[in-house]
Amino acid sequence: MTEIEFGLDTFGGVTRDAEGKPQHHAQVIRNIVEEGVLADQVGLDFFGVGEHHRRDFAVSSPEMVLAAVASRTERLRLGSAVTVLSSDDPVRVFERFATLDAVSNGRAEIVAGRGSFTESFPLFGFDLADYEELFEERLELLAALLKEEKVTWEGRTRAALTDQEVFPRTENGLTAWVGVGGSPESVVRTARHGFGLFLAIIGGPADRFAPYIDLFERAQDEFGVPRKRIAVHSPGFVAETDEQAHETVYEGWLAMRTRIGRERGWPPPRPGDFEREIEGGSLYVGSPETVARKLAGTIKVLGVDRFDLKYDQGQVRHEDLMSSIELYGTRVVPLVKDMLG
Repeated sequence: MTEIEFGLDTFGGVTRDAEGKPQHHAQVIRNIVEEGVLADQVGLDFFGVGEHHRRDFAVSSPEMVLAAVASRTERLRLGSAVTVLSSDDPVRVFERFATLDAVSNGRAEIVAGRGSFTESFPLFGFDLADYEELFEERLELLAALLKEEKVTWEGRTRAALTDQEVFPRTENGLTAWVGVGGSPESVVRTARHGFGLFLAIIGGPADRFAPYIDLFERAQDEFGVPRKRIAVHSPGFVAETDEQAHETVYEGWLAMRTRIGRERGWPPPRPGDFEREIEGGSLYVGSPETVARKLAGTIKVLGVDRFDLKYDQGQVRHEDLMSSIELYGTRVVPLVKDMLG
């Protein structure tokens, strides 16, 4: 087995202060920078920041936050989680990440996706009726731009390019992934365009995603493209004991599930859902030993190259998130490496 990488992802969810009040977006962003610095200090491999355009998330420009983290770290790789490519322009995405790559000495990564929310579409003047076509065309163009050659491209959703060069150039190319939530079509598209596969496993047992990994590998072979790495992103939180972790996370988890479920027409959480998701699903909440055992099991069954813990949890204080990051880097990761041999 190749060496596994361990990372952290944050969506920039608005945290609470000592009195339980929501913190200002500006303070949340400053806190995320501190969290990224700590991730570097405890030896983690990757730090991802999500893009959202709504009140309960503070970050709408991941690259700006990541540039601030880059200025205070040395080895941590830095990427989005995800860049909402459907409502962005691939040329601008490439330019921003190429710039981040320069200021970080080659540590930038793009994780492109369609995102789990749709606020960016009306905000930037896009029609949700074009949801699929927007992503397909923009991913195709981004794949061409990543070759860092003259680009000729034509589509329906943006202006055509003819022998166009895009700057700045990177020194060693950009690492790029596609965030996928579980659609076979998305897996095949990721393989066809030569991106790494970043699986967002946010509910249910991780082993149900094994067929998608098999599909990704077979699709790459059929397309005749080199095999790319596979990563998993799942939510979690680490505390000294299982009880402490559960108590810290539960209220925020319940509020988030209820709020987003109401928006999307999901049934409200049932008694025991939280515990069942920790026990047999994809919620990595508990003591270092508990989280490590579960994480090692996921890596073994899926055979992935990277695991990212989506560490920010609703209504959890910044201080608790910092503690979780430290425990993840200094205790969970060494335990997982020992378990994997």
